[in-house]
Amino acid sequence: MDTVTAIRNRILELCGERNITLNKIANIAGLPPSSVKNILYGKSKNPKIITIKALCDGFGITLGEFFSTPEFDELEQEIR
Repeated sequence: MDTVTAIRNRILELCGERNITLNKIANIAGLPPSSVKNILYGKSKNPKIITIKALCDGFGITLGEFFSTPEFDELEQEIR
């Protein structure tokens, strides 16, 4: 699994846990819905940390909590 896929999965997981739609989390985070959808649908190959931070603020979690999952711990090295 690559990093962008792990980010996508985490956003979907958090939306599911909170029963929040993609449009709603985008609005709460102050982001255009297209920014969130671009991450989820693979158009954004390198999501900005500031975008992820805004989503974390919308979810009411820290960046550390966002990235503190087994999925991120088990990512393969992308640079060889």
